[in-house]
This record gives sequence, C-alpha cells and structure tokens, in this order.
Amino acid sequence: MFIQTEATPNPATVKFIPGQPVMAQGTASFRSRDDAGVSPLARRLFGVDGVTEVFLGDDFISVTKADEREWHLMKPSILGAVMEHYTSGDPVMVEGAEGAGHAASEDDDEVVGQIKELLDTRVRPAVAQDGGDITFHKFEDGIVYLTMLGACQGCPSSTATLKMGIENMLRHYIPEVLEVRPVM
Repeated sequence: MFIQTEATPNPATVKFIPGQPVMAQGTASFRSRDDAGVSPLARRLFGVDGVTEVFLGDDFISVTKADEREWHLMKPSILGAVMEHYTSGDPVMVEGAEGAGHAASEDDDEVVGQIKELLDTRVRPAVAQDGGDITFHKFEDGIVYLTMLGACQGCPSSTATLKMGIENMLRHYIPEVLEVRPVM
C-alpha cells in the first residue's frame, strides 16, 4: 500500500491519501480518542502520541498535531497506523455511523438550497484539496453560518477563505447573502 502525504495551508495539519476510499458518504471530524468511538481508523490514529484531531474525507485523512510535536517524527507512526488499519479489514466507521454534511432538505427555502448547492459544487471540492471541509450551519438575517472542518479549522488563512472567497462568491450569486460567519 502506498500512502501519499500532502502539506496543507494549516502547518499543524497534514493530509494522508491512502489511494482508496476513506468515507463512502460525508465527512467525519474527531477531536479526541473518546470522540472517535465510531471510527476504528480514528481511534488508531489517536494512539499516535501528539495527534490532536483526525478528519476523514472521501479519499483522504487529515491529521492535526500538537504544536510541540514535529511532523518528521510523527509521520512514520501515522503512516503505520493507516496501513495497519487498511490491512486489518476493519471498517473506517462502525456500521450505522454516518458522516457529517449538509444534505438538501425538503424544509430548505430557495435561498438555502442555492447556498448549499454553491457550497457543494464550488467550495467543498476546493477545501477538500487542502484537507478540510466546510458545512452549512444556518442562514439567518442575511448571514450564512458555516463550520470549518479538518485542516481548515484553525488554519491561519481560514478567515480570508471565508471572507474573501466564500462570502464574495455567495454575495455575487445570491443577493440575499450579506455576510458569512464561522461557527466554532
């Protein structure tokens, strides 16, 4: 098994690409070993000293490290944990566990539907390339509330991405959108 690694704009996060599907649907974000109960893969990764967050995308795994740890010391252990997981035959997520996302709902009004469509077609693919994801939280009084996940969460450039990129695009296509704000 060959696992590629890629740097992300967040220096505390590296993207690992195992060359096979990770999440069949949605994404999953875990901030601790206790939080990772539904993911055998995430639990294995939290077994590596210094791992502080694990994010699972469709074909990648983003791992965030503690500030005092060094990537050159952690990468071999993380690569070993990913390889061990895939050779074990264990599922990435236990049966019945679902990934996050913002699937269209019949309750969505026209503006919310347009926002979700633009996020899914134009924004999420771009942030996935950087090892993260972005999900819709709500639209209220002209403000779109979004949640940054994976490498995007805590990234030094995430505010610029939200304000200069996503907000400008949504305002261009949807006049009802006045502002974009992050939800922590």
